[in-house]
Amino acid sequence: SCQKQDQYLIFTIRGNGFLYNMVRIIIGTLIEVGLGKRSPKCIPEIIMSKDRKLAGKTAPAQGLYLDHVIY
Repeated sequence: SCQKQDQYLIFTIRGNGFLYNMVRIIIGTLIEVGLGKRSPKCIPEIIMSKDRKLAGKTAPAQGLYLDHVIY
């Protein structure tokens, strides 16, 4: 999910496993969509292609944090 809180965008990403830098790549791609550099329609195509080169830039780690883990 994505929520705006004051001047911040709060992204919540849940899953049962993530690849190295996967969340940062997702965020980087969503930022490009938000800036109009990509169409929202490209997201399913990127996922189905399984080609990292089609996704957006990797977002910097600053500001991202792990909230909690459930086992």
